[in-house]
Amino acid sequence: MAEQGREAARAAAADALDRIDRFLETTRPPTPCLVVDLDIVRTRYRQMRDLFPSAAIYYAVKANPAAEIIAALAELGAGFDLASDGEIERCRDLRVPAARLSFGNTIKRESDIARARRDGIDLFACDSAPELEKLARAAPGARVFCRLLVQGHGAEWPLSRKFGCDRQTAAELLLRAPRLGLKPAGVSFHVGSQQMEPRQWQGAIAHAAEIFRACARNGLALELLNLGGGFPAHYRRPAPELAVYAEIIEAALRECFGGARPRILLEPGRYMAGDAGLLRASVMLAAERPHPGGRRWVYLDAGRYNGLPETLGERIDYRLRTPRTAGPLGPVVLAGPTCDSTDILYERSGYELPLALAAGEPVDFLSAGAYTASYASVEFNGFAPIRTYCI
Repeated sequence: MAEQGREAARAAAADALDRIDRFLETTRPPTPCLVVDLDIVRTRYRQMRDLFPSAAIYYAVKANPAAEIIAALAELGAGFDLASDGEIERCRDLRVPAARLSFGNTIKRESDIARARRDGIDLFACDSAPELEKLARAAPGARVFCRLLVQGHGAEWPLSRKFGCDRQTAAELLLRAPRLGLKPAGVSFHVGSQQMEPRQWQGAIAHAAEIFRACARNGLALELLNLGGGFPAHYRRPAPELAVYAEIIEAALRECFGGARPRILLEPGRYMAGDAGLLRASVMLAAERPHPGGRRWVYLDAGRYNGLPETLGERIDYRLRTPRTAGPLGPVVLAGPTCDSTDILYERSGYELPLALAAGEPVDFLSAGAYTASYASVEFNGFAPIRTYCI
């Protein structure tokens, strides 16, 4: 059954790539651009719903806030994890019910909290006493969950340090919430984006269960456990199948909570949109550079500041494709178009491209539907934001 599922997934990905190729061939949009196949987004939502049947799925809008993606997922019944008033505005414009929205950023303007509350949003994150007090002033009576600090080992894009608090602080904040007129709902965590080790959820769930028990000893019953995101897209390094994550998470929930399992919430972003997108760039220059090693440098019209910021530290290594299928390959350094020395994408990751690749030819970044167009600068060096096409 697992092999059949993998074969079906590969066939769906191939069909999506064919649809994207037909769009690029017939439309010929200017590069750089991102093309997203909405059928893959819908398929990913259904897969997650089938493997986590008792969980509420809240798409992390920051991964790709295209209105078409939000609308497609809203139609399927998804909720949405929001990080700013701008993301709330986008869901508001698309008439997503407030009951399906969560203000999951632990760093919020008080005025944005108040506006979200007026719009009917009832679920907010926090991880510090000042943020809890802010919520009490701006969103009285709202439900709050506390974000737990986890290390994110095994993640290609770790999320530790900036967010979350220790277990003792989390319990103290949740116990204090009722005294401030808030309703403590539960605990959240995030094991890191593009998490390649499914067992990282085990320890985080165990720590969350300790907070549940500490609150229960003080007469407070929590009801929500937000497992965050971290479910991977498919880049150069093979990732485990979603079913592996589901099996390990289910076992951890049984072990840590038994029959008193809380309501589960998931916040997938990259998993939902990543494999649905292709980013097409064009070669601006390919030249040998007189640097140590003598490698060929390929400069693209998409770089770190206009679509490919997750190449920082060469953490996310996209699968690449060019139209040249014959001729010799050679090692290259890939760089972006800006007059900034940090705009280098890959120098150590061992990429090879056709040596005949020349200016004007396309280079495609596969599985680039998440954290690309939404991450681009507004107009650094005068380069326009990357445009998204949803098909």
